[in-house]
Amino acid sequence: EDATFDAVVVGAGITGMTAALLLKRAGKHVAVVDFHRAADGETGHTTAHLTEILDTPYHLLAEHFGSDGARLAAQASRDAIARIESFIKDESIDCAFRRVPAFLYTENKKDVAEVEREVEAARQAGLDATLTRDVPLPFPVLAAMRVERQAEFHSRRYLIPLTQRFHGDGSALFESTRVLEVKDGSPCKVVTSGGTLTARHVIVAAHSAMNNLFFLQTKMAPYRSYALAVKLEKPLLPGLYYDTADPYHYVRSYASPEGELAIIGGEDHKVGQEPDTRAPFARLETFARDKFGPLEVVNRWSGQILEPVDGLPLIGRNSADRNVYIGLGYSGNGMTFGTLAGMLLSDLVLGRKNPYAELFSATRIKPLAGAKEFIAENVDFPLHLLFDRVASADVKSAADVPLGEGKLMTVGGKKVAVYRAPDGAVCAMSATCTHLGCIVHWNTAEKSWDCPCHGGRYDALGKVINGPPTRDLHRDPEALKASEAAD
Repeated sequence: EDATFDAVVVGAGITGMTAALLLKRAGKHVAVVDFHRAADGETGHTTAHLTEILDTPYHLLAEHFGSDGARLAAQASRDAIARIESFIKDESIDCAFRRVPAFLYTENKKDVAEVEREVEAARQAGLDATLTRDVPLPFPVLAAMRVERQAEFHSRRYLIPLTQRFHGDGSALFESTRVLEVKDGSPCKVVTSGGTLTARHVIVAAHSAMNNLFFLQTKMAPYRSYALAVKLEKPLLPGLYYDTADPYHYVRSYASPEGELAIIGGEDHKVGQEPDTRAPFARLETFARDKFGPLEVVNRWSGQILEPVDGLPLIGRNSADRNVYIGLGYSGNGMTFGTLAGMLLSDLVLGRKNPYAELFSATRIKPLAGAKEFIAENVDFPLHLLFDRVASADVKSAADVPLGEGKLMTVGGKKVAVYRAPDGAVCAMSATCTHLGCIVHWNTAEKSWDCPCHGGRYDALGKVINGPPTRDLHRDPEALKASEAAD
């Protein structure tokens, strides 16, 4: 039903719940709205590294944002990890948090100088970093940067207790509620599937910029990243490990209730641009067995990350808005930067000065830092918008779609997404993404329709899983009749 709060937060992931809890502690009445369940989005798919080692190397950060900017980025990450540790202690949360060392290592001679350069840049940025060859992995490395007092945890075991502490006393968490529109103003309006929420401030922490149709989409690129949880014959020593390979890999320890596990990830690719999304899992398993020997795969999953074109997240006031704030573009540092975003955005709502506000401003423009990446990442939108419409269809009729799979057909000159359920039932819908009109592609591993332009994702029946789209794929009964006629 309609209701009024001091602030509304869209998204019950790491950013949204951090901001909401801090605002509630400051005496505000806050509503959190999530399309799914709390911690079920990308926060639930993370590998949960907590580290000052960023996806963008410190020598590049210093080059593009200045030495002060690099130091601020490092300190911001350090503060975010401390904030998580503080919440855990304050609320007595059991989430397998532990401090561990982190290593950026190389096995390639050509990358040794790059690692040495990064050690020096990281030290200048304030990291407790040293150059070493002593890395506790079961294979030799040529050089590594070791950083002390990094951390790991279990994201859902951390976040779900925070949601339980948050709900009540004038604040509320609304799950399974779709946000249809965010209207800036004095006050703001958040139109949802269950009513309209009114508030002085709105924080959009929904992983993607569902309230900014185009401008922010050009400043970041969506990628899928893959992970395996494995049981090794000899347990991995606690730590975070990152290689310099291309494609890169990351490994971390995890103290599970069943014993010590290793989480191995990587094989990233742009959303919708891997023909067979089972292949990254196969490549990851091959890497794991080559490096660690015999193992048992306990679980496998993938997640989605947004890579900003200039190397740092976008956190702050949304462009052209007065009272709407956003946080997104965390790269592979989602838990660290997501927590930072919650801290920074809550300060902005409360009118407090934050030392990181200017560096991470969502409206910043850094031509030197992002020009090359801006061009490279945004070329996909016009190419897919034009050529996917005229590309050959996957199948000619619905009968050609395997059980439990989806394929593209051309019906009446239009692309149609056809899914055949395991029981043989067929669902046909428009293949046009409801965000900006690109053609979706089938994701075999996740059983979803993924947009290669801006990362929107839909389930097999066309319902939105991940923004920026807010509307489901359009059901197409005529296309279904045509496909059945073709059968």
